[in-house]
Amino acid sequence: MVQGRGRRARRAGLVGVLWATAELTVTVGVVVLLLVVHQVWWTNVQAAAAAQEQVRSLEQSWGRPERAPGGEPPASGPSPSVSASASAGGSAAPAAPAAPAASSVPAPRPSERAAGAQAGAYAVLRIPRLGLVVPVAQGIDKRAVLDKGYVGQYPGTAGPGAQGNFALAGHRNTHGEPFRYVNRLRAGDELIVDVRGRRYTYVVGRILSETTERDTGVIAPVPRSVVKPEHGYSEPGSYITLTTCTPEYSSKYRLVVWGTLRP
Repeated sequence: MVQGRGRRARRAGLVGVLWATAELTVTVGVVVLLLVVHQVWWTNVQAAAAAQEQVRSLEQSWGRPERAPGGEPPASGPSPSVSASASAGGSAAPAAPAAPAASSVPAPRPSERAAGAQAGAYAVLRIPRLGLVVPVAQGIDKRAVLDKGYVGQYPGTAGPGAQGNFALAGHRNTHGEPFRYVNRLRAGDELIVDVRGRRYTYVVGRILSETTERDTGVIAPVPRSVVKPEHGYSEPGSYITLTTCTPEYSSKYRLVVWGTLRP
């Protein structure tokens, strides 16, 4: 009898351990699932809503009589020797090499700061084929710009409409994912940039479907890949560059879209 009770007690103990393990596994699974939902879905909802509010704020500001006269594009800076994008864990989206320190990001002009509210947004990018309308901010800092659902301008690249390369980075997945579908762009598609009442229309010309994160040539004043030199341009002009991560939910490579300013 004593031996039988001992076996039953051991079985009960084993069942208890298995039950506790199962409960812990389910709990951990639920927590992980919630984290995934937050990262993949909720960050998109929050960032996209905030970005659209920023677009409305910019457009309202440009419509006021006291807005900055002239509407000239932001001044272009020197070409960066090294450029990069910040990626979030491997599921983020931006583009190429090592980013300069935040202090090196050129400050917006006073009129741009007024129009851009607190986040530094100064322009609006529109891509009709994708139905995309997104604010553009100075710099590519992940927390201050990209995670807000904005598109960020690489420090030192040309301003909208200016000679040189107006180079932008944006998330492919999470945090508003503005560049989620840039792989769907084709030659001839329009990339429209609005800055304080002025509109600059670029036309997609070339696409580099995959390059390394250190391919600084893609955002050079005359953009040309240093990894795949057959991709890019050879003559000075007014260019726009969109960069993001590829494949989706990975930051292993970069996808690049180039356009030229329509006269």
